[in-house]
Amino acid sequence: MSTDFSELRYEVADGVATVTLHRPDRLNAFTLTMADELVAAAAAADADDEVRVVVVTGSGRAFCAGADLGGGPGTFSDRRTRTRPPGELSQDVGGHPRDAGGVASLAFAALRKPVIAAVNGPAVGIGATLTLPMDIRVAAESARFGFVFGRVGIVPEAASSWFLPRVVGISQAMEWVATGRVFDAAEALRGGLVSRVVPGAELLPTAYALAREIVDNTSGVAVAAARRLLWSMLGAASPWDAHRAESRALVELGEGPDPAEGVAAFLEKRAPRFPARLTDGDVAGVPPWPAPPDDVTGG
Repeated sequence: MSTDFSELRYEVADGVATVTLHRPDRLNAFTLTMADELVAAAAAADADDEVRVVVVTGSGRAFCAGADLGGGPGTFSDRRTRTRPPGELSQDVGGHPRDAGGVASLAFAALRKPVIAAVNGPAVGIGATLTLPMDIRVAAESARFGFVFGRVGIVPEAASSWFLPRVVGISQAMEWVATGRVFDAAEALRGGLVSRVVPGAELLPTAYALAREIVDNTSGVAVAAARRLLWSMLGAASPWDAHRAESRALVELGEGPDPAEGVAAFLEKRAPRFPARLTDGDVAGVPPWPAPPDDVTGG
């Protein structure tokens, strides 16, 4: 799969894929090209057994300043008629063109590897909502966030009306969305949007230290199954749904090689060397999540 991108940088080293939004002259403003490349980067990371963790950050002084507004007042008015790239961005959902932010964010939601957002500066609009399906968000002290959609007359996108209340709670989500204000990293930490705030020079080292802890100590198959379980169970009707899925996953994982290696490593006081590899489809009996609905057409 090609990873020759024009608006991203994609690198893999020591089990970690780094995806860097790369339009620094435009504060990494979001475009259809960037959306298409983010989908491809997520797919590349998911398919590569050498990748255990994905880190997403921005070039220069911004993470992502939101949608590119180079189209002026008509920026949001041509969704029915504008030319769309092939693939998922060409699809419709519910009879309407798919939101490009949602296409990109759902690609990261579907990943089987943990995703860490290292927010190095302003993350506004899609710059904020893109991070919501990521598992861990770490912010530099210089980071700023804003769910500014109401201030430009549109609604939140990137499936954030599902993700944001689940990440921070409905009251906090509505405060930020209804006011549309831009707020600092300290408020993001208090509101639960990020898990820690660090000086800018420590941002990537902190993200990579978290990634290293995952890579060095855990089974990729077990973490992939757990990621799907935790996210999918946010919408479950009953804890019995979780009990059913976990019971199957424990049986299927137990029949594989990783639990034996994990126990042996613990008893021998050494680092584990988990041999299992991810394959397509279910992971330990946990189905892909989120499953595309029936009303997605085209592509």
